[in-house]
This record gives sequence, structure tokens and C-alpha cells, in this order.
Amino acid sequence: MSRETPPVAAPMHGTVVSVEVAAGDRVGAGDPLVVLEAMKMEHVVQAEAAGIVRAVAVAPEDAVAPGDPLVTLDPAEDAETRADEEAAADPGAIRADLAEVRRRHETGLDAARPEAVAKRHARGLRTARENIADLCDPGTFSEYGALAIAAQRQRRSLEELMERTPADGMVCGIGEVDGARCVVMSYDYTVLAGTQGYQNHRKTDRMLDLAHRERLPVVLFAEGGGGRPGDTDTTTVSGLDVTTFHAMGRLSGRVPTAGIAAGRCFAGNAALLGCCDVVIATRDANIGMGGPAMIEGGGLGVFAPEQIGPIEVQGANGVVDVVVDDEAAAVAAARRYLSYFGPSPAGWEHADQRLLRHAVPENRRRPYDVRAVIGLLADTGSVLELRGGFGAGIITALARIEGRPYGLMASNPAHLGGAIDRDAADKAARFLQLCDAHGLPVVSLCDTPGFMVGPDAEATATVRHFSRLFVIGANLRVPLVTVVLRKGYGLGAQAMAGGSFKAPLATVAWPTGEIGGMGLEGAVRLGFRKELAAAEDPEAMFEQMVAAAYDHGKALNAATAFELDDVIDPAGTRRWITSVMPAGPLPRDGRAHRWIDTW
Repeated sequence: MSRETPPVAAPMHGTVVSVEVAAGDRVGAGDPLVVLEAMKMEHVVQAEAAGIVRAVAVAPEDAVAPGDPLVTLDPAEDAETRADEEAAADPGAIRADLAEVRRRHETGLDAARPEAVAKRHARGLRTARENIADLCDPGTFSEYGALAIAAQRQRRSLEELMERTPADGMVCGIGEVDGARCVVMSYDYTVLAGTQGYQNHRKTDRMLDLAHRERLPVVLFAEGGGGRPGDTDTTTVSGLDVTTFHAMGRLSGRVPTAGIAAGRCFAGNAALLGCCDVVIATRDANIGMGGPAMIEGGGLGVFAPEQIGPIEVQGANGVVDVVVDDEAAAVAAARRYLSYFGPSPAGWEHADQRLLRHAVPENRRRPYDVRAVIGLLADTGSVLELRGGFGAGIITALARIEGRPYGLMASNPAHLGGAIDRDAADKAARFLQLCDAHGLPVVSLCDTPGFMVGPDAEATATVRHFSRLFVIGANLRVPLVTVVLRKGYGLGAQAMAGGSFKAPLATVAWPTGEIGGMGLEGAVRLGFRKELAAAEDPEAMFEQMVAAAYDHGKALNAATAFELDDVIDPAGTRRWITSVMPAGPLPRDGRAHRWIDTW
């Protein structure tokens, strides 16, 4: 039989705002019964226990006093009561409002878009969400703006926009990459060809602002077609007040940024890509400041996307820093780039350093592979070369020595004998800016006869390009160590040492080192022109004079005049570097922000 219970009474003077139940309703403990208004505040009167409503004693606008009956409840049967209480207490119960939110989120996930996903996979490409899942540590990515849709409600239904334009073509958020927080943004090519729409830009601006405020690295997957003309739900006339490009440029030098291009990357997408510290691209990527429609619209001809900025062009001209086979390799390269700005690994391995004693041939005219020297000197597997297809006269790379990150640049004697041409100078100058901005100490391996000269070289504006190395080198805030592997001649050698052999923390040479104001052969011919012209055997005299000049310019002799800090055993190079260099990267506190030239 039902147990008689006293009615639920009013706890205060008040007016009934609403009655939430009716006779016969089943209620659980904590469910609202009546809402009272007192002192301009609403008070919800709840059921203390589960039961069935037998009677309701009040109606809206009734005045009540403390103790007045409001609702009478009959206790439910014991089994029913327990079931109701368990249901009310179930933390896994999904209410209708939450179910709607979950459905909206699921609409934009890959599982709900099998046709779009299949098209990506058919082209050998991954979805935006697949790339982000590969980059971020599992379970760490928090997405921003997942429910956004294209600003096109004046021309398309809400249902269509939710289905066809999830996240407005920009999947973005904050995740962890190897344990460190990172802003991750990916244009979604399956949504309106990855174009930049109104909400898309607002989301991008939001993430770039967070990156700036929180000093978070940024990884950008930039595939897409640039600006989108079809958004209608705005007051925009030109769109030139968009702040995205300003916001991206503002991050230069403040936080590490990596851009990834696969497939087609044109116009505004390419502009953001070019703002990044490093540009990583797959071999099938096309990158250009204008896509086919823009080129044709400008009256410049009709071209297929594959004809615009292919990797064989953009890798050779310096636009792309790292060329990889596919998106998985691109993600791995981005991870590696970010790793140089995080904690040093607990352990490392390196090659037998005695091999460095034989890395430079005894024949001073014989070229050698300086990349092999870098591989021996650095921790095993720690080298990431940048712009390998451009400016071949100087190699630039990030590497670790005893677990510490460094920027490493090296003359390349296999190209023009190590002479520095315009492209090599630009490549090295920009690399020094990158290292300086992000606090990476620099190791310079010098083997150069100097700058390239002559009418052809001067036609490339070398005076300005070469001088960049002196201006940037003289203003480096990070420490520099220069190691003369073999040749260290003239202005080119000084440029490899920050402008002077006294500028680095240490300037040392290997036993094969030779230094001078200019190349030995040129110095002899220029300085002893009259003597050679008067000699019975000019060539014999020339060889004798070169040999004498070589003995004079040998590193061992230069060290006696203290023009070098030391001549060292090549096997001890790592110890020299780590003993004079502070552990990097250097702290940012108190260091003024410096941007990095995109070129």
C-alpha cells in the first residue's frame, strides 16, 4: 500500500512563478516541482524523494506563505523508486540537449563523410583530421570552432551548411606534440577546396592570437585555394581588413612555426605558408601565389594546377625547406623541427669521432662530402637539413651535439670549391636570423675560398646579398663557434665567422686548415706579378711561391700569431663546441623579439 506523506510545503513567502509537474507525473529525487519568486529571485522547490504526484495545490501567480502545501507526492513502489534514483544518479546518461550537441559534432567527423574521405584517399592524401591525429599526442587535441559553418545562410539551408561546410573548412585547436603544447591549424580541402572564408578567417585569427599570447609553436597544414568569394552573411566589401596575414607575420621569430603543403596550395594559403620558419612540402605539391582561376582572370593565360609552382621549381628556388615523399613524412619533419625547441633527449649516440680525422683529404685540391662531416659530428639521426635544394654553396641544418640543439652551417667544397654565391649568402643569412630569433647557438664549418666575383656574379647584386652576412652576423645575440676545416680565405671566411675570426666564442681549425686574405694562387699571381713575369720558369716559381704561401698560411702557423684560438684534433671537435657553448636554446626572457626574413 502507498505510504501517506506530508505535502511538499512552501519554504518562504513568495509568488508561484510556475508549476513544473501535474497529477500523475513520476518524479525523481531532486526534480523541480514548483518555482517561487521572492525578493526578485526565483527559488526552485525540489522533490526530496522519488514518487508520483497525487495533487497540486497551487497555480501560477498564487501567493504562498511558509508551510503552505504546494504538491502532494505518493511514494513510488520500492523497486520503482530505486530505478528512478539510479537513473537520476547515472553519470553516463545522455540528455536530449547533450545528444544534439554530440550529433552536431559527429556531422563534421570523417566517419560521417565517407565520400569526401574516399576522394582524398584516392588521391593518395590524408584528411585534415588524419594529419592532426598523426601530429598530436593521442587524446591531447582540443578543437576550436568545430561547430562553425560557412557564412552562406542567405544562399544555402542550415542543414546543407552543417553537412557540407563543417568547421568552415578549418580544423584547428591546441594539442600536444611530444608533450609540448602547440597550436595546430589545417585547412580542410574536402570543404570548399580549403578556401579561406569569413568564419574560417575568424578561427585562424583566434588561434594565431592564442599562439602569440601563450608563446605556442604553430603547425599549419596549408593546402587550399585561397580566398573564397561566395560567403554572403557579411558586410564585407573587399575583405582587405582581414587580419590573418598580419597576425601570422607577427608570430615570426616569436614562436617556432612550421608549414606543410601537400596537394594544391595557392594564393592566401600560400602566403601563410611562406610566413612560416620552415616550409615542408610533399613531392606532389603545387605552391603558388595565384591559382589557375586568378592567373586566367588576370589575363595571364590558362594553366593546369600541376603547372603552377611544382616542387622541382619551389625546392630549387628556396621556397621549400624540406621536401618529403608524403604527408606522414611531412608530419614527422614538423615534429623534428619542433623538437629542437623543446627539452633535450635523455640520451644520444654519435659516430666514432676518430673518423673526422680522415674526413678532409690530405690533397688540398680534392673535394669531399661535407654532409658526411656533419653526420659524423652531430648526434646520430639528429640532423634536419633546410633548403637542401637551394644555395648549394652552404649547407644549413638543425642538429644536436650531446643532446643540445644547434644551428649548423657549413661550406660545401663540392660546389664552386666552397665559394659563396648570391643564393648561398641569402640562405645562410636567413638561417642565422632563424637561429638568433629562437635562441639556437650556431656552429659554422668553414671551407671557402671566398665570395664569388666577376661580371656574372655582380649581375646578381652580390654586393647587397653578401653584405647581409656581415650585418646579421654582427648583430647575432646567440653564441657562434667557427671551425675551419680547410680553406678560410678573404671576406667569405670572415662571413662564415660572423664578420671576423674574433667574433665567435671560439675560432679553431683542423690540421688541414689554411687561412689568408685571399686564395693562395690568386694572392701569388697578384702580389708577385712582376717577379713571375721576369722569371725563367714562371710556372716553377709560381708553384714554389704557392707552397711557401701555404706554409705561411697553415693553421698551425696562424695559431702562433693568435689569429686562431687553437688547432685541434678533429676527433675533439664536439668537446670544443660543448665546452664553450651554453646549453641551448637560450632563454627568451629579456630578449627583444626579432622577426625572421622570409627569404
